[in-house]
Parts: sequence; structure tokens; C-alpha cells
Amino acid sequence: MTAVQIDSVTKQFGKTVAVDDLSLGVPEGSVYGFIGPNGSGKTTTLRMIMNILYPDRGTIHVFGEALHGACTNRIGYMPEERGLYKKMKVRELLQFYGGLKQNGDVRSAVERWLHHLDLDEWADKKIETLSKGMSQKVQFIATVVSNPELVILDEPFTGLDPVNTDVIRDAVLGLQARGTTVIFSTHDMGMAEKMCDFIFMIFKGRKVLDGTLASIQDTFGSDTIRVRCVEGGQALSAVPGVEKVTDFGQLQELRIREGADPDRILADVMGRTRLTSFEIAKPSLHDIFVRIAGPDAERASDA
Repeated sequence: MTAVQIDSVTKQFGKTVAVDDLSLGVPEGSVYGFIGPNGSGKTTTLRMIMNILYPDRGTIHVFGEALHGACTNRIGYMPEERGLYKKMKVRELLQFYGGLKQNGDVRSAVERWLHHLDLDEWADKKIETLSKGMSQKVQFIATVVSNPELVILDEPFTGLDPVNTDVIRDAVLGLQARGTTVIFSTHDMGMAEKMCDFIFMIFKGRKVLDGTLASIQDTFGSDTIRVRCVEGGQALSAVPGVEKVTDFGQLQELRIREGADPDRILADVMGRTRLTSFEIAKPSLHDIFVRIAGPDAERASDA
């Protein structure tokens, strides 16, 4: 069963095609990651699932039903543009949001979530007194307090410190463990790699990736050598058989040219500098993203 089924959807704003003939199926109970550059169509797609925007062509079904107003009662949505009533107190605000959908005992649910996200002592404080991380946790609770079957989170980890990132990550995985379907967009490729059952990438309005991380990586093959070397990236310039070197400071990634022998490349590198570690691997999601949407790809498409 699919929680969300998108078929041949197109959405334009004037002459700009924001989403171009998109088809996508989100399995029930999955954590589904949306990735893509700014302006690629991620938020437009999420808003169409929420029935905030309407497709110009194509259809969207949520839990097997065509979208209509009542369907959104089964969905919790946290937009990228955070918005809370700053003069309201935390507990009052969450009870208000939960009461809008009336799914179960709202007061008890609010207290459970406040405790779960370590906000008990802030329950009677006004929203305007909260830090950014605390406000984001309150926004998350407002999204899930009514126990929706589908949760859509637009950039839920942006601006969070590592502690609060872990708190929200664990909360998301807890929702999935209870059977909730979660869709979230993110620019954090590491988070997408670690959390998502499926990853979808949209670029210039079109779907360019869709599947498990393993299946996506398999399409690129094991064409990456990761090394840590004493002299860093400066020792790796112009290595025969290497298409590109990405220097992360403490780690370097070498993209192997098609047909090149990785053993010969490693032997060449070891002749230049001492390695403290190395591995032949499939490209990371970060590297795949850059290959598709980075400046090199842009220049190649314009050539």
C-alpha cells in the first residue's frame, strides 16, 4: 500500500515549471526523504500533497483517496517557514493546534510530547521567550500531537544543534515505529543516508533519483576511493585515472575514471604520500547530489 501516490503531476507558476510530470509512490510506514537544490520543486510537491497548492495536470492520492479538504486531517505538516503565535504559552498553543483536528485526548497527548522532548519546564512560558531550537521542537509537537497517519516535515533539522537534532531524529523514528509514514525534505545528505528507507531527488522540477540508498548507489558503481593521507589533498593532484579529487581536509575522495584500475591508482597515491587509511567505495549521497546538481553538471549540460 502507498500512503501517497503522485501520477504525472505538473505545476507551473507563470512560465516557470516548478514540477514537471512527476510520478512517485510513498509506501505506508516508510521514512521517505526528499532532496534537491533550492528551487528544485521540493516544497511545491509537499504543498500539493497537503492540498495547499493544486496540480495543473495529474493526480495525487493520499491513502488511496483523491485529495479533498477532509483528507488533510490525516496529515501533519511542518512547513519550512516556521510560524507560531508568539504571545501564546506553549501548552495552550499545543492544545489549540491539537484541538483543530480532535484526534483523541489532546491534553494527555500534549503532556506526553512535552515530557518526551524535555519541554516540561517551558510549558507555561510564552513562545517568544523560547530559543530557536525550543521553538522548533514546539512546532514539531504541534505537527504530530493529533497523531496523524502521515507526517510531512519541510527541512525539520535546519538550524538545530546536535542535541536537538538527535531529539527530533529519535522522535521521527519513534513515529515510524508506531506505523506513521514520514516524508521529510532535507539538505543534510548524511541525515538522509542514515534515516530514510527511500530517497527521492528532484532537480529543475523533474525526478532524477528514486529508490533505496543502496539501489541509487548501485547505479553509479564503486567508483570512489576514500583516503586519509599525511600530506592531504595537495599530494593528489593530477593522479592518472582520477576524474576528480574532493578534499574534505581530513579525508579525500577520488572519483575514478571509467575503465581505470583502482589498484593502480592506489599504488600511484602511495608512491606520492603515506596513507593512514583507504577504501574503495560507492559514492556518498552527497557526492551523487553534487554530480547531478553541482557546477560541473551545469557546465556539462550547457556545453
